[in-house]
Amino acid sequence: MKVNDVAKGLDLRIFAGEKGLDHEVTGGYTSDLLSDVMGHADAGKIWITIQTHKNIMAIASLKDIAAIIIIAGEKPGDDTIELSNIEGIPILGTSLRAFEISGKLFNLLGIK
Repeated sequence: MKVNDVAKGLDLRIFAGEKGLDHEVTGGYTSDLLSDVMGHADAGKIWITIQTHKNIMAIASLKDIAAIIIIAGEKPGDDTIELSNIEGIPILGTSLRAFEISGKLFNLLGIK
């Protein structure tokens, strides 16, 4: 499944990084700790977080994350949006909390 399919299937807002909407999604990873994501997230995952600062783009690029979903109606800063567009890693948004969007992503991907 592609990031664009996830965005449509979960009714997510696309903030930036549109050129990465064709990235293949292999699963999800939910965490607000950058060190946790850096140590444990795998390439191709969608990262679910409340973090909005530009450091999320450094971690996403390092780990080859397919996209980032920012939760709870939060919005990325201008510098984060700029890096998303440069890196081609989509930043998506939802008003849902981490638990809810994680479950919806899990179901959408049909992970067993």
